Amino acid sequence: MIWLAIAVAGGLGAAARFLVDAFVTARLPPPPHWGTAIVNVSGSFAAGLVAGSVATDGLTGPTAVVVAGGFLGAYTTFSTAMVQAAQQWLDERRMAGLVYLVGTLIACVVAAGIGVLLVTGS
Repeated sequence: MIWLAIAVAGGLGAAARFLVDAFVTARLPPPPHWGTAIVNVSGSFAAGLVAGSVATDGLTGPTAVVVAGGFLGAYTTFSTAMVQAAQQWLDERRMAGLVYLVGTLIACVVAAGIGVLLVTGS
């Protein structure tokens, strides 16, 4: 039955992604894809919290799979970020695309690391 929990969590994660992206996009100007970036950074931070919780035995394997694999897997959208970076490149906004790509990757790694550190303390 874990597959059902993952499916439900995935549906909730996809809906949350849509809502957060729409909220941010309506409030910040283009062309940077702020909605996608904020979704990915916040999802990476949450994944770091989950990973830290698993490492400190605060979260069990099945729960972590549902939260990380289900909800956060559907919430974050790495592929959309890569398409957005590629589109900037193809639109001859190469520097903007490169900054968006590298900035997103660095921000996501840092956010995940902070999440782990907050839970584990090391």
